[in-house]
Amino acid sequence: METLFSQLTFDASGLITTVIQSATSKRVLMVAWMNRESLQRTIESGETVFWSRSRQELWHKGATSGNTQQVVSIHADCDGDSLLILVNEAGAACHSGTESCFDTVEIFRAINQQAE
Repeated sequence: METLFSQLTFDASGLITTVIQSATSKRVLMVAWMNRESLQRTIESGETVFWSRSRQELWHKGATSGNTQQVVSIHADCDGDSLLILVNEAGAACHSGTESCFDTVEIFRAINQQAE
C-alpha cells in the first residue's frame, strides 16, 4: 500500500481531491476528499470512504442513506494529485437526493442568459 501512496501527492492537510464517476453512464457524480486512511479503507472495503472536512471525520458513503458506491476502479491523474474513482452507484450521490451533485444551475448558461 505504501508504494501506491508514494506515487500520490496529498495536500498540506493530507488530502487529495477525488472525482467520483458512474462506471456505466460516465456521469460525474460528486467531488470529495480522501486522506490516506479513507483511500486505504476504500480499497479494502470496495466501497467509497471519504474524509469530511466539515466534520473532521471519515464517512462511508451510504452508511446511513444506503446510497453506496461500489468501486470499479481507481485512477490517479498524471501528477498524482487527484483521483478518479469509477463506481457502480446504488442511489443518489448527492446529499440533496439528486443523482449527481452537479444537478444544479449551469453557470455558463446562466451567465449567457443574463448577458442577453
